[in-house]
Amino acid sequence: MGKKSDNRLLVGLDIGTSKIAVLVGEYKVDGEIDIIGVGSYPSRGLKKGIVANIDSTVQSIRKAVEDVELMSGCEIIGVNAGIAGAHISGINSHGVVAARDKEIQVDDVERVMEAARAMNIPADQQILHVIPQDFIIDGQEGITEPVGMSGVRLEAKVHIVTCALSAKQNLEKCIRRAGLEAEHIVLEQFASAEAVLTDDEKELGVCVIDIGAGTTDIAVFVDGAIRHTAAIPIAGDQVTSDIAISLRTPMAAAEDLKRKHACANVALVSENETIETPDVAGRKSNSLQRARLAEVVEPRMVELFELAAAELRHSGYLELLGSGIVLTGGTAKMPGTLELAEELFHLPVRLGLPMGVGGMSEVIRSPQYATGVGLVLAGLKPPGQSMYDAEIASRRSSFFSRMKNWFGNNL
Repeated sequence: MGKKSDNRLLVGLDIGTSKIAVLVGEYKVDGEIDIIGVGSYPSRGLKKGIVANIDSTVQSIRKAVEDVELMSGCEIIGVNAGIAGAHISGINSHGVVAARDKEIQVDDVERVMEAARAMNIPADQQILHVIPQDFIIDGQEGITEPVGMSGVRLEAKVHIVTCALSAKQNLEKCIRRAGLEAEHIVLEQFASAEAVLTDDEKELGVCVIDIGAGTTDIAVFVDGAIRHTAAIPIAGDQVTSDIAISLRTPMAAAEDLKRKHACANVALVSENETIETPDVAGRKSNSLQRARLAEVVEPRMVELFELAAAELRHSGYLELLGSGIVLTGGTAKMPGTLELAEELFHLPVRLGLPMGVGGMSEVIRSPQYATGVGLVLAGLKPPGQSMYDAEIASRRSSFFSRMKNWFGNNL
């Protein structure tokens, strides 16, 4: 993806509503990944995760890339980019085929996956991911890798993610205009989950809630597979807006107050604690009770978690979350957020910090970098890819090579 000596580089491009983050990972011979560069720049041109101004978005991407190229000493070319927004939709589907040789072959898996994805979607939507949940052979459920097993009837359960075609095209256009190539477009909550969840949590049942600036993205895993995805159009920017309106201060000052002093749970703030409001347009700063700020923030965070809980109840997976809730994203760092979530969900809640990488791990050990780290990891195995994908690709390549040679010799 990049170019530095003979080492393989994996690049994650997190195009968020509040910031553009670029992370460069170096793939080591022992299979580990070291983060060797981090670049970040304020995002200009996105609203609720969707590109609203192409030129501004391109400029922000270029600035972030320049920073990371200077730090890592490499040229960035290809990237794994994240996509998010309320236009994302997730649905579970099912496909059935007959095995051709009474033993499941790669071709059978390919056909059953195609059968599972054969569903009507609106003309303005595009399938982004088709992710296997499990396979069923002659009624035997819970099979993860069916190739080589005996059977005559193969079924596949999959999770299909669709996105707005225009949103994806505009995102890709911004990446190209910034001088980059989008090798994979990955749903952001999948990337975040890859960075912050353990395999045990996915088996027991867990929900990742990624609270960004523009949207709050949800991903539910049960029995080791993705079962539900959703997006909520309430996130950190709405909290900032509430502070600005309530305290009659500009958005930039409100954002500064939120980052430095906000608390999502009024009960955790001392009544005697005071803070200084920022200077605005020549006016002197004023003292403000921190509890007053918390009283503005808490209702919005309660609304966010209530909407998330309603989404989980509607999905049918709320009672299956044995590992509880994992909160990540920049807004999840706000004091009191974990405690408030535990009160409302009545489940264990922890903060999701990026795992599974070395190098500058201390620099990126923050929930705001979860998506970026996950996008780096997606360079090794994009969502939905399994052990037989490489064989399918190899067969297709071999087939087209043979056809090309045949036409070359016979025409």
